[in-house]
Amino acid sequence: MKTRKLGKNGPTVSAVGLGCMGFTQSYPPYPNREDAICTIREAVDLGVTFFDTAEVYSYGMNEDLVGEALQPVRDKVIIATKFGYDLSEKPDLRTSVRPVALSSRPETIRKAVEGSLRRLRTDHIDLYYQHRVDKNVPIETVAETVGKLIKEGKVLYWGLSEAAPATVRRAHAVCPLAAVQSEYSMWYRKPELELMPTLEELGIGFVPFSPLGKAVLTGRFNKNTKFDTTDFRSAIPRFQGDNLKHNMKMVEYVESIARKKKTTPARIAIGWLLAQKPWIVPIPGSKHIERIQENIEGADICFTQEELADIRTHLDNIEIIGGRYPEDQEKMTGL
Repeated sequence: MKTRKLGKNGPTVSAVGLGCMGFTQSYPPYPNREDAICTIREAVDLGVTFFDTAEVYSYGMNEDLVGEALQPVRDKVIIATKFGYDLSEKPDLRTSVRPVALSSRPETIRKAVEGSLRRLRTDHIDLYYQHRVDKNVPIETVAETVGKLIKEGKVLYWGLSEAAPATVRRAHAVCPLAAVQSEYSMWYRKPELELMPTLEELGIGFVPFSPLGKAVLTGRFNKNTKFDTTDFRSAIPRFQGDNLKHNMKMVEYVESIARKKKTTPARIAIGWLLAQKPWIVPIPGSKHIERIQENIEGADICFTQEELADIRTHLDNIEIIGGRYPEDQEKMTGL
């Protein structure tokens, strides 16, 4: 497995990580615990060293799963988790409903880190993200709080998720960021406008989630696909009705590239992301080891500069219709 360094001062990780949310939340059906642990450990055997979870995923169940799976190889992997949601009221975990309140008060962060350390079965968190920017708490206060955790050895590096460039600058000025996480893929390229230039200037790594467009870029779905109400995609505008039918133009284009290069659409989507910048490390999620291996193999896909320019021209001419989140969740992003 190839490796990459997250920014100037971040950790060195596998070129492709593993997003672990889907093992317990948002994308049913879910594997039983034994099978999930086996899959995560098989991912390690394939060379994956970068694993992403969060305290809010299934209210600690996801962290607990990841912690147990990685405990035997703890010193060989980088675990990223997140804080920042108000977990005082638990929703029905059988649905795709998520918390509606944020909290990044210093005392909340302190409580969150202790819970994550316990569930992850570790004495330190390698990379600790603020999951969403809390508009009620100055980002400088958040940075100072995490900075103290770093001095105490409970956190090694920190980052932001779904934060605006201006917020990134303010946070970085107080406590240097190792990475910023946001959605980025061939069908969502907004980070290219301001976020990525900011990260490049400051020497911060970029960790795209949903690099396969929540699996649409794999070619698994078609214009008539209907998602169960327990599946998060059922609530996302770009996966609904006429929007999905229109957006299949992007999928068809990615499939055409895959045919030319005699590979799969998923590998093309991952390879394209990695070709954008050397400090990008995507974290596609999957519950199946064969899909994880396929995603990893995206790191072996090479593009000429001419191919990349041609792809960019085509992407610029394909309009994606519909939001990437339900309206209430889009409002919670700091973008």
